[in-house]
Amino acid sequence: MDPNIYALVLDTLNRATSQDTEVLKPAEKKLQEWEIEPGFYSVLLDVLSNHSIDINVRWLAVMCFKNGVDRYWRRNAPNAIADDEKHKLRQGLLTTSILNEPVAQIAMQQAVLISKIARFDCPTNWPSLVPELVGALKAPQPLVQHRSLLIFHHVVKALASKRLIGDRRTFQELTNSVYAFILNLWHENTELFLRHIQEGAATELITEHLEKALLCLRILRKLTVFGFKKAHESQDAIAFLNVVFDRAKTSLECRKLLKGRGIHPLELCEKFIIHLTKVALGVLCFHPFSYVPLIRPSLEFALYYCFTEQGMSLIYGRFTIQCLNIVKGILQCVEYKLPKGMDQIKEPLTLQAHQVKSEVLDPNTVCHMCRHLVTHYFLLSSDDLALWDAEPESFATDEAGESWKYSLRPCTEALFMELFQFRNVLAPELVRLLASLQQRQISPDDLPAILKKDAIYNAVRLAAFDLYDDVDFDEWFTNVLSQELKIKDNNYRIIRRRVCQLIGQWCGVRASQSLRPAMYEALLEPLSRADEDAAVKLAAAEALRSTIDDFNFDVDQFAPYAPHAIAALYELLVESEECDTKMHVLHVVSYVMERCGASVARGGGTGALFSYLPQLWNHAASHNMLRAAALSAVVHLLKALGECTPNIRPWILSVVNESTRLTEPAHVYLLEDALELWLAILETSHAADPATLQLAENLYPILEQSTEHLRIVVYIMQAYTLLCPEEFLSGVGGKCMALLEDMLSDMRTEGVITVLKMAEICISVSFPERNTFLGVKVIWPILIRVIHCLLEGDDLPMVLSVQLCLVSRVILLSSDLFYKAIQEASNGLVEYDSDPVKVLNRFLHVWTEKMNLVTQVERWKVVGLGLAALLTTQNATVLERFPAILLNLTEVLNDVMKTEDNGTYVDGLVAPPRRRAPRARHRPARRHAAPVGNTEEPSGSRDVRAFNTSHRSRNSTTNQRVHTALNLVVSLNTHTYIYLQ
Repeated sequence: MDPNIYALVLDTLNRATSQDTEVLKPAEKKLQEWEIEPGFYSVLLDVLSNHSIDINVRWLAVMCFKNGVDRYWRRNAPNAIADDEKHKLRQGLLTTSILNEPVAQIAMQQAVLISKIARFDCPTNWPSLVPELVGALKAPQPLVQHRSLLIFHHVVKALASKRLIGDRRTFQELTNSVYAFILNLWHENTELFLRHIQEGAATELITEHLEKALLCLRILRKLTVFGFKKAHESQDAIAFLNVVFDRAKTSLECRKLLKGRGIHPLELCEKFIIHLTKVALGVLCFHPFSYVPLIRPSLEFALYYCFTEQGMSLIYGRFTIQCLNIVKGILQCVEYKLPKGMDQIKEPLTLQAHQVKSEVLDPNTVCHMCRHLVTHYFLLSSDDLALWDAEPESFATDEAGESWKYSLRPCTEALFMELFQFRNVLAPELVRLLASLQQRQISPDDLPAILKKDAIYNAVRLAAFDLYDDVDFDEWFTNVLSQELKIKDNNYRIIRRRVCQLIGQWCGVRASQSLRPAMYEALLEPLSRADEDAAVKLAAAEALRSTIDDFNFDVDQFAPYAPHAIAALYELLVESEECDTKMHVLHVVSYVMERCGASVARGGGTGALFSYLPQLWNHAASHNMLRAAALSAVVHLLKALGECTPNIRPWILSVVNESTRLTEPAHVYLLEDALELWLAILETSHAADPATLQLAENLYPILEQSTEHLRIVVYIMQAYTLLCPEEFLSGVGGKCMALLEDMLSDMRTEGVITVLKMAEICISVSFPERNTFLGVKVIWPILIRVIHCLLEGDDLPMVLSVQLCLVSRVILLSSDLFYKAIQEASNGLVEYDSDPVKVLNRFLHVWTEKMNLVTQVERWKVVGLGLAALLTTQNATVLERFPAILLNLTEVLNDVMKTEDNGTYVDGLVAPPRRRAPRARHRPARRHAAPVGNTEEPSGSRDVRAFNTSHRSRNSTTNQRVHTALNLVVSLNTHTYIYLQ
């Protein structure tokens, strides 16, 4: 290597570790430029292999090397590292200097670096890696052995993460070749560190063997879980699994010794024990049948250490979680549950597993577990109460997702609920615990009794569905719970919070409808009290949401309480300090608005909330999820009110503009909710002001980026088209329609239908009396495409229906435009000799043959009107199809026409005069004259409905135009089939 290059790179690395930004920035930029230079990584390898160089410089070298592997090691990567340089790097990564690395942090990064390369190259391009590492593991030097184990652990971890069949087969071959050796190494180091602890050996000696034993255990865990198709078919794996719990017992005793002496490796010993339980959990998850022999020892192990006083004196928090999760995993495992019929058992081990579970978890044991979970693990600890006092909002935040894997309280609650597969045993036991609370009055000063009551209440909440027949909630709420909410003592906040949670849970399980008002009052009382604890208020807010999120929820029954609820939630929103809490309250507000709608708006209480939202938006500048919740709340407020007040409208428009600009990083979090808000404000608009029109400029980039938000964007385009057709379609609307036309060929059926419905809206805003055909001009390329598709006649009925409806609307608007489109569509069609007559003939053939695939009666009539309108044009090609057209029109009339009570034969899709309004319940809701046809408008779009009403007079002209043809069909209705014969 050129010494000058080495010195230059070393100097740049030195400068890149400087604290002076003026020195640091240019050096970092230079290193980034060298990433694609040949030989750069060879220099980095020389730097990190030289132990005399400063630690910070070597650390930076290994990090640059590692990042380079991520970006440039793949063969097909841009600026990929050359194969000859890769070969030299692989040879240099297992040299003596690497395996003798004195700095633990750098050794860790080197191991990760080698594992990243191994994931790409092992074993195809690096077959010597595993043999060299195994050879190094046999070295007499302790440091070399430790570093080799560290590297091997990360290599195994990387190879185990590969999921392709070939990669799994390769990993299984690796497992078979090294498993016995690693197992013996683990036994050897485990025996040594356990003996050293018991003999009181030096801390350094204990740590050395404990670290090696832990690394071996981590390797064995990956090999056992991912290296066998069936772990129980390997004698070595069985031997390893059989000693896991014995080693855990011994290690727990040794941990007690270490804790008594205050020796440093205590944390390392705890990690070792945890990894033993992780082995059991991994095998249980991935090899449940291999775990069957371990069901009894693991259950007995967990029962002793988690449910007896002797065992609990040896355990610690994380270990308890692991043991309880093992029990939960066994109870939850599908392979261990008997099917309904004994003849359906396909695996004998299923029956064996069920028998073992039944023997160990007998009724007495299950009852003991239930009582212990409730009276010990469910109790709020002093740390919980301290957190409640210091940070009530953090305490009240529910842990969700997979928190049961890592947190004790969710873990115990998850196990408790899983235990209720023994419902017949546990339900009476829980009822007895609940009844024991009624035997004496608990003093507010008796904190232990309050904590016990809270734990039992929590258990009844969790098991609510299983206690449906055993607990009369109406009586319990009326006589006990509602009274406990009125006790204002500080200690009783624990019970008040739990009572709110009970109401929220039981309202959907067993609570009579007549009790709902009392439940609303009970929840609103603590929610609106100024001196109430924040955690209690949050529990009441969540419970209020649960009472509304119920199948039997009655809006009218809740309406009197809605203004009070909104006002109380607003106060809670203002009082809350943490963004997560505000977000939680906003979700409750949104839910109340969504379920109650206009009844909340009529009752008031939304003005203060509306005025607070801009302040909240500014407060949440760095919390995008809170801003998203605020957007959602504004959407529901607007929909509930049905209008936007002038003082809040500018802020909403600015928020939508900020959240829908793709140049803003926050759009990733806010775009979806902002689009909903955009549509909501358009639905409540009577006209488009300049700010609203300017906002439309954001539509094109959103469409151009992806079709993820296609439906909502098209809805927004529809609203703009109806509000301001000329301004929108002559500007950004035209660009968007051109982009949609270009995207049609790559869209799925739902997207195609959405775009075609938008094209229908564009046709509906064309005014022949003013000779304005801007809408048709905008959708002209789409119309030509539709004609081409109809000539083939291969589209699905749903698409075909909208296509025929679109063409029919063009015909009803202007038959000249239709014939012009046919002529343009024929250009370049070789199979029709570019002849418009042949194209029209084929088009009419498809139309008359496929028309019966239109299933929606509104579209069926529009298509019939278009076909009838063609008869008035006196086109020879159309008249050639006269019999087929008459047949289709007759079918339309048979479906559309109906006989009134007075014997009048009328169109069933035409709204009767106002004087006949009482008969409105008999008529369909949608009118055939609506220019948008069957377009699925967003709910609440009053402007769309107003547009339909205001243009009904124009459509009457269209009806007159086809009057002659329809009358002809009616007169021939009874003779059509004879005529066709």
